[in-house]
Amino acid sequence: MSFSPLKVAVVCMSNMNRSMEAHSILRKKGFSVRSFGAGSRVRLPGTARNLPVVYDFSTTYEQMRKDLVRIDRERYTSNGILHILGRNERIKPRPERFQECRDRFDVIFTCEESVYDRVIEELWVREQETCQPVYVINVDMDDNTEDATLGSLIICELCERLQQAEDMEGSLAELLLAVERKTGRSFLHTVCFY
Repeated sequence: MSFSPLKVAVVCMSNMNRSMEAHSILRKKGFSVRSFGAGSRVRLPGTARNLPVVYDFSTTYEQMRKDLVRIDRERYTSNGILHILGRNERIKPRPERFQECRDRFDVIFTCEESVYDRVIEELWVREQETCQPVYVINVDMDDNTEDATLGSLIICELCERLQQAEDMEGSLAELLLAVERKTGRSFLHTVCFY
């Protein structure tokens, strides 16, 4: 059975860099995609390494951008955060928490193992209504712009291959193995049900 069109979610911790980079790339390729954070709050680099700037998920990307410009325009321009927020504003108004979304997806990609664990835990505690499978795949990437782009391109390749698969469940392990060989990365993955 073919999954057309593939409904995709991408989840990182704050719905700021990695998930939004993948959202941008997948949207340009025509995928039905949403992005989320799995953390309790949005955390951005602060003026000191151990003091992040923290926002609620209800804060818009525009509000964050204006706040950071007020705090230190030069710093947040040079570290790329203002650029990231500008991109995010063009995609959607604000970050979203995965735990608050009840939409169903064919595939959920996570961007680090701790997010993978949170997503699986959230899916397990939800009441199963349809027994529709959702494939959860972790593509580990560091939270920087370069690795976010590289990881997002891997997610895009996986989506393209899954979209073409006649039988997603039967093809998944082989497909992941082929991309693992090509990229040198390994992928945690599991199946959950709605």
